Amino acid sequence: MNLHEYQSKALFAQYAIPIPNGRVADSPEGAVAAAKALGGTLWVVKAQVHAGGRGKAGGVKVVKDLEAVRAAAKAMLGTTLVTHQTGPEGLPVHQVYVELGSKIAQEIYLSLVLNRDAGRLAFVASAAGGMDIEEVAEHSPEKIIRINVNPTSGLQDFQCRQLAFGLGFKDAQVAQFAKIAHALYKLYLEQDASLVEVNPLIVTEEGNLLALDAKINIEDNALFRHKDLALMRDTSQEDPMERKAAENDLNYVSLDGNIACMVNGAGLAMATMDLIQLHGGKPANFLDVGGGATKERVSAAFKLILSNAKVTAILINIFGGIVRCDIIAEGIIAAVKEVGVSVPVIVRLEGTNAPLARELLAKSGLALTPAGDLTDAAVKSVRMAGAQA
Repeated sequence: MNLHEYQSKALFAQYAIPIPNGRVADSPEGAVAAAKALGGTLWVVKAQVHAGGRGKAGGVKVVKDLEAVRAAAKAMLGTTLVTHQTGPEGLPVHQVYVELGSKIAQEIYLSLVLNRDAGRLAFVASAAGGMDIEEVAEHSPEKIIRINVNPTSGLQDFQCRQLAFGLGFKDAQVAQFAKIAHALYKLYLEQDASLVEVNPLIVTEEGNLLALDAKINIEDNALFRHKDLALMRDTSQEDPMERKAAENDLNYVSLDGNIACMVNGAGLAMATMDLIQLHGGKPANFLDVGGGATKERVSAAFKLILSNAKVTAILINIFGGIVRCDIIAEGIIAAVKEVGVSVPVIVRLEGTNAPLARELLAKSGLALTPAGDLTDAAVKSVRMAGAQA
């Protein structure tokens, strides 16, 4: 689950990570009131969306008077912000964050994320921080510093100094950075985060460190331990189909293709999508109905993939181990009868009660195309999807 910047900064404040003073607003008048309450003569108005690249997309404005605060907020609120991370559909802006402007001497990139290769949390940092960190990673990877943290010993002071010296900090800044790094590490563990990112962490003209931006992702499977964080979920920032899938305990990810997939098991789902791609097609989604799928869940899954207007064929690939193939067949039949289907449906069922499942599908009177194996299913799906396009 992603948090907005203002929510992430509220967590930063709880862990004594220095941030500029700021307030959230949902109207132009509220933005002006926030600026007045903050005081000062320089403010930054930021669109609150779950995506990076806001500055280049017009979602961050530096303003010097209250009328400019009002105008910036009015220009953002109620619009859809399109950045390089949102895709062409963009994300809706329902709130803006108004914070005091800062005098920046240097911008640093700093994040804490799980290094799956090493099986450890890793700090990733670069003195070439700011909006163009992606370009730095692509063209100048030597400018990025990585430190893996042993989970047994935790973050050590020498590792903080190693990062600080690598970033060019000196004297009091080294101690400031160590305090921030320890706080980020503690936040990550205690809040069950999957990512904590500060881009940029700035050095002010006075030489102090300040988290100018904040991005936190929380591990969904740990939300039962964090009722307060769960309440921060903004469903307007999520893919509608993925949100609907979650409500039905389905693992679903939207993709750009036209061949919908319904599979049980993440590994089998990945193999199915790979074979579709191999034979010249493009999958429309990742959908894992799970090992304990019920008739109702399968029916919900089928309705979900049918709601995608881009779909020109559906490939159902089920291996019945824990889940019985006849239950899958009953769900398919129920969904097709209820929703109706105007695109080809290719079905490959193997495993527990597979003969019974095939018999149920054959007697259903529905236009379903059987497949003998996974390759056969992928080839038929690509061919039939192309004929429908």
